[in-house]
Amino acid sequence: MFAPQDGRPRAQVGDEIREIPARPVRVLCVDDHRDAADSAAMVLSLYGYEAVACYDGVSALAGALRFGPDVCLIDFNMPGMDGCEVARRLRAWQRGRACYLVAVTAHGVDSVREMTTSSGFDLHLVKPIDWEELREALTHFEQSLRRAELL
Repeated sequence: MFAPQDGRPRAQVGDEIREIPARPVRVLCVDDHRDAADSAAMVLSLYGYEAVACYDGVSALAGALRFGPDVCLIDFNMPGMDGCEVARRLRAWQRGRACYLVAVTAHGVDSVREMTTSSGFDLHLVKPIDWEELREALTHFEQSLRRAELL
């Protein structure tokens, strides 16, 4: 493997030199409603993301340590550890690593938006999720990561 002047890694396979594709963006989908978390992970996988589901705040934190997500799609209102607490803890652990946090909630009121923003979320989506809006935001984030050579 070598990196030519453009910085993109390449590998020689026989007589051919091929560019090594970047890994897909990793997305952690967190919702206490299993169907919602599993459906989100499935839809995002169909879009080409590497997505896994978690069903509560504690498993989300453990999953984040194990999976190393680039994006976390987190339900706002979960029993036990709510989405804002999950976001605060993820931000505290981040240590300079880029992670895009998306709050997903049934609440679109300003007070809830303020809570998600102050907890460290980058984006606030109201259920039901507009998949094209999310995909557009994730595409923009992915392009930023690739420009910074973090993927």
